[in-house]
Amino acid sequence: MNIGDFLDPRAVVPRASGGSKRQVFSVIADVAERTLGLDHGQVLEALLEREAAGSTGVGHGVAVPHARVEGLDRIRGIFVRLETPIAYEAVDGQPVDLLFALLAPPESGTEHLRALARVSRLMRQADLRAQLRQARTPETLLALLVRQAQPSAA
Repeated sequence: MNIGDFLDPRAVVPRASGGSKRQVFSVIADVAERTLGLDHGQVLEALLEREAAGSTGVGHGVAVPHARVEGLDRIRGIFVRLETPIAYEAVDGQPVDLLFALLAPPESGTEHLRALARVSRLMRQADLRAQLRQARTPETLLALLVRQAQPSAA
């Protein structure tokens, strides 16, 4: 499973603002509505409901919000970099500025889990996080995410 398989270039936001999780989830829902044709309210509610079960802040300024949403035929990703980090109740207590949201069809079982694991492994790379924070365009962000996610040649 490659990042490029579920991250559309139009779903990469290099600069967003939001002072709370809800505001940032609304940005994600806007992108989902614009690029995937999903209902904004439905996506926002699904993200908030999942977050209520436990924070998706994985540490080092990264969050991987995710939800199952009607209307999808496969897993889709949305990457957002915030201009100013927000309080997020992450596992390390640090504010979050890099969010890689995953939206999955309701019936996606192990595929959803594999995508979460893939994104989590990717975002654990300190050098990648630093590069993502320096990148200025959606194209550069996408290239970094896809290139860093490629399996190493043996």
